[in-house]
Amino acid sequence: MDVGKGLPAIEGHRELHIWIVENLKMVPVPEKAYGNFFEEHCYIVLHVPQSPKPTQGASSDLHYWVGKEAGAEAQGAAGAFVQRLQEALGSQTVQHREAQGHESDCFLSYFRPGILYRKGGLASDLKHVETNMFNIQRLLHIKGRKHVSATEVELSWKSFNKGDIFLLDLGRTMIQWNGPKTSISEKSRGLTLTCSLQERERGGRAQIGVVDDEAEATDLMQIMEAVLGRRAGSVRAAMPNKSINQLQKANVRLYHVYEKDEDLVVQELATRPLTQDLLQEEDCCILDQGGFKIYVWQGRMSSPQDKKAAFTRAAGFIRAKGYPTYTNVEVVNDGAESAAFQQLFRTWSTKRGRSKNLGGMSERAERGGRGGADKLIPAKLDMGLLHSQPELAAQLRMVDDGSGKVEVWCIQDLRRQPVDPKHHGQLYAGNCYLVLYMYQKLGRVQYILYLWQGHQAPADEITALNCNAEELDTMYHGALVQEHVTMGSEPPHFLSIFQGQLVVFQGSTRHKGEGQPASAARLFHVQGTDSHNTRTMEVAARASSLNSSDIFLLVTASTCYLWFGKGCNGDQREMARAVVPAISRKNVETVLEGQEPNHFWVALGGRAPYPSSKRLPEEGCGCQPRLFECSSQMGCLVLTEVVFFSQEDLDKYDVMLLDTWQEIFLWLGEAASEWKKAAVAWGREYLETHPAGRSPATPLVLVKQGHEPPTFTGWFFTWDPYKWTNQPSHEEVENSLGATAAVSEITAEVNNLQLSRWPGDGRAGPLTQQAPKSSQDSSESELAPGPKAGGSRASTSTNISSTSPASGGGLPRELLRHQAAEDLPEGVDPTRKEFYLSDSDFQDIFGKSKEEFYSMAKWKQQQEKKRLGFF
Repeated sequence: MDVGKGLPAIEGHRELHIWIVENLKMVPVPEKAYGNFFEEHCYIVLHVPQSPKPTQGASSDLHYWVGKEAGAEAQGAAGAFVQRLQEALGSQTVQHREAQGHESDCFLSYFRPGILYRKGGLASDLKHVETNMFNIQRLLHIKGRKHVSATEVELSWKSFNKGDIFLLDLGRTMIQWNGPKTSISEKSRGLTLTCSLQERERGGRAQIGVVDDEAEATDLMQIMEAVLGRRAGSVRAAMPNKSINQLQKANVRLYHVYEKDEDLVVQELATRPLTQDLLQEEDCCILDQGGFKIYVWQGRMSSPQDKKAAFTRAAGFIRAKGYPTYTNVEVVNDGAESAAFQQLFRTWSTKRGRSKNLGGMSERAERGGRGGADKLIPAKLDMGLLHSQPELAAQLRMVDDGSGKVEVWCIQDLRRQPVDPKHHGQLYAGNCYLVLYMYQKLGRVQYILYLWQGHQAPADEITALNCNAEELDTMYHGALVQEHVTMGSEPPHFLSIFQGQLVVFQGSTRHKGEGQPASAARLFHVQGTDSHNTRTMEVAARASSLNSSDIFLLVTASTCYLWFGKGCNGDQREMARAVVPAISRKNVETVLEGQEPNHFWVALGGRAPYPSSKRLPEEGCGCQPRLFECSSQMGCLVLTEVVFFSQEDLDKYDVMLLDTWQEIFLWLGEAASEWKKAAVAWGREYLETHPAGRSPATPLVLVKQGHEPPTFTGWFFTWDPYKWTNQPSHEEVENSLGATAAVSEITAEVNNLQLSRWPGDGRAGPLTQQAPKSSQDSSESELAPGPKAGGSRASTSTNISSTSPASGGGLPRELLRHQAAEDLPEGVDPTRKEFYLSDSDFQDIFGKSKEEFYSMAKWKQQQEKKRLGFF
């Protein structure tokens, strides 16, 4: 597409579309090259959701990406293309400006397993990615946690540091050097990117070696020094991480931007916490998130000139503030705001201005929900439906109807003491409790352990609560889902366990005992309409505690008054009558608001003003659930968001935070158990530093890999409960690269590449490769499998030959299948027995061609070989 010509056709069945700006034209990038970006170019990326989950939004995202070496002319053309695309796509599109190395989490989430930054520009006659290109020498700097990037750097030891991963790519040989300060999760993700490059760019026909410990990988280090030269001294120290922590992101300011007498005026409107009513439909506003990100909000009635100047105004604001030029910019339209933008405000209503959205009510507004009241739960829950439709369980926050087995303990003297079942629903504000709930799902027993904390509980009991919870979790072999619940903010499933009979008394069992405490007058506030949302809390016995929308129970020495406010309904009255026996056995006298006897007011200490207007129903909002990877930097929480998330984004080394607004889930990978205590602390820090001023009483749910409840899995588009069964570890993946053949094969490769030596001092010099004879020779001149040799996890590799070493089309299957190494024909590599089959035998046994088999992930190859007798 030329700047002056029509827009490119957008294929409706594809989610992701990428164009490169080349010679001021918009040229489509082939799908197999997605994730490759040349530094001298600009790119345009369009993401169009195909079938969003009801909990996710339907807005499109339009990005323009600027390489660090891109010229001003290319940047101007990219901006013009984006403006025209935006006008064609409509106001339901969110626009982003991305700079190389500082991309938004939304942009990075498109590219798994990572992004590759390539030096220079793309010549018109070259392809983005050449498969089977082996005449190559480059060094890639791999870094990042959840979002990984690889950047071409100088082929020198000077480029290395101890905190990152470096990939020495020699065409047929790829050596991944892991810095001594890198974590196992970084090594694993680096290896995933390395294997992806091997498959995409070499068709799977390349050796991979991994250096974890230089002392144990002398063979690979010899190759590296032959290429890079003898290293003088040690590698540089790890580079400091420049990630923005949550405290910095919490500093939000909203500005009104407008023109006055040809001057641009930027007027500050408010700081944290922001409210939605600050955004007026005729205005344009800039929201500054601590200099980390700049949002431009465009009201639906703002002028076309304002909308066209969005990026220009953002750039001017960035300059005026002295922020880096690479600061990320996001432009959002009234009615199509991103989840990240919406959650910067204390409350957000999707009902505002719906009739003016394109096509009526926007799909983002139509779907999902945030905050406010819980979804309406039917009186009779269909258990089968909850188990077969986890998305329903997630939105209702109910794993079942609460009819499972229950055990309750009260923390006393820092130990857990069992509570008599007849007192299960009677809790004290000065205590902490453990509530263990057991239920069946698909024939398996599942567990939820609620850690309930009273408002008046002392610090030592809160600490003991967590310690006792850990003891129980150990007893149940780590199978407990642990939910931290604060008094007054109990989730619906917790309330359903007690079937509307939950009563929270003031005081503590330390002083009052488990029996009903005596008092001259006690007042209880009953809230709720059914067994899933009813709780009764003891409040101060004075008239100002009353509320016309609710029901109160006043217990005196002689009488029990059940007071019905004018605003209560029949369901509330029914639940209140049911809870009275749990509080008092005295005769109950029903009192209507406005008809109270004199003794009623005397018991409350006299009349006093109280809220009498009808309580407005709380409304939800259309914010999506959001998934983040958690880490810590200098003692502060650092979050990396994964947008358009799926189960694939949960890694065994991760601690992930899923924010559904009503609950915070903390998912703990099986290899991340050491972060268990930190995870809950991170959840609390997330709430405390959230720009929207979140309630610290929001329930925190700790979920361990393999024990996910439907209230968690239902937020994912699909969920495979068997996904992690027999999943190989990072070490197993490394070993599956063919450890036994490593040394000989790589040595043979080095000899083939004619390593040269500097004369005299024996120092290794630069590697010189033989010029390829032709493209056909380059892709077919693979190494034959070498003889069996020793290896280690620190130096592992694999090689897939493209030509069979056996004459006559292969060896008979009976000589290879289920044979020990010593019984194989001479010259057969025991780690690659399947390679020596004829093409027809291979197809017959494996059900696929050799090319298809070797394009699979290595661990999948190993599983196939084990199953079919070729391991």
